[in-house]
Amino acid sequence: MAETKKTVTVRQIRSANRKPEVQAATLRGLGLAKIRRTRTLEDTPAVRGMIRAVKHLVEVVGE
Repeated sequence: MAETKKTVTVRQIRSANRKPEVQAATLRGLGLAKIRRTRTLEDTPAVRGMIRAVKHLVEVVGE
């Protein structure tokens, strides 16, 4: 039985300029670097926590 992993798609909607370095590092950890870039990531508690930490800079496009 192949188990399908849940994914979440996030898009960066604001710049990390003039934000704390930890928020910029979180965006890099999510694989985002420029506005309107989209990444599809595995839906894990760690990824959800990272999204929650920068929720003002990203939007969840699809789950």
